Amino acid sequence: MKLLIEVCNKKTLSFISSDGVILPLEHYAVESTAFFSLDEIEQISLNYSGEIFVKINRNLWNQDIEKVRDILIQLNQMNITGILFYDLAILELKKELGLSIDLVWNQTHMVHNTRTCDYYYSKGVSYAILGKELTLEEIQTIIKNSKITSMVEVVSRPSIAFSKRKLLTNYGKDLGHKVSNDIVIQEKVSHKNIRVLENHDGTSFFLDMIMNGTSILSELYQVGCPYIIMKEYGLEDCFSELVLDTMNYIHDGCLDDTYVKKYKKLGDYTNFFFQKTIYRVK
Repeated sequence: MKLLIEVCNKKTLSFISSDGVILPLEHYAVESTAFFSLDEIEQISLNYSGEIFVKINRNLWNQDIEKVRDILIQLNQMNITGILFYDLAILELKKELGLSIDLVWNQTHMVHNTRTCDYYYSKGVSYAILGKELTLEEIQTIIKNSKITSMVEVVSRPSIAFSKRKLLTNYGKDLGHKVSNDIVIQEKVSHKNIRVLENHDGTSFFLDMIMNGTSILSELYQVGCPYIIMKEYGLEDCFSELVLDTMNYIHDGCLDDTYVKKYKKLGDYTNFFFQKTIYRVK
């Protein structure tokens, strides 16, 4: 099992050691808090010894296609392990250009079952980031039965939605004054706090609490989970220590109970790992 990290501070990359990193591409990635230019990604690829995955996960406009075509050609020439994609244009461009770089299916709330994972695998997609709405049991089923290489986000401030609209700016205009591009609101049904961030590409919504999946790592390890993902956003004060401890925990076979006990400090919110999503018709 390998650990991938996504940072919210670029400086973090210089002193944290993990099996790999996820680098959101500037102007083409959403639901992230740090973005990298193509030149920065190329420089990192020349010096970084781990695996590098580049995130290109926003919907593309028609006018984006030629630029993205050039970007994919350049990434294919770098030491890049794979590209996280949302828009199916990425898959089509890879085929059209005959690129060798691997793809990661990253349609956040759609990667939910073995059959769809295997369908994308049959189309040449090597990896999939499993949906955060899945239970641990459902994740284990996909890992054991799908041909695709699964990735599971285990510790993060979970992203829950994105809008291409600049919602905070528009809200401020309606009120007649400037609104911060980083605010917290309360969802009316669940009463959970949602952190809302706006940048030039749109507005991202994150749950304002930490999803703590450290307790399930041993079970993921036992079913042969290929990759886990941890994100720095919301964990800036302890992220480097968390990554170091997790790397040691994984390399020791996920047998050290003191690791799980230590990271109970991240809280007891486990998202949907132990809670099924049930739809009821009213």
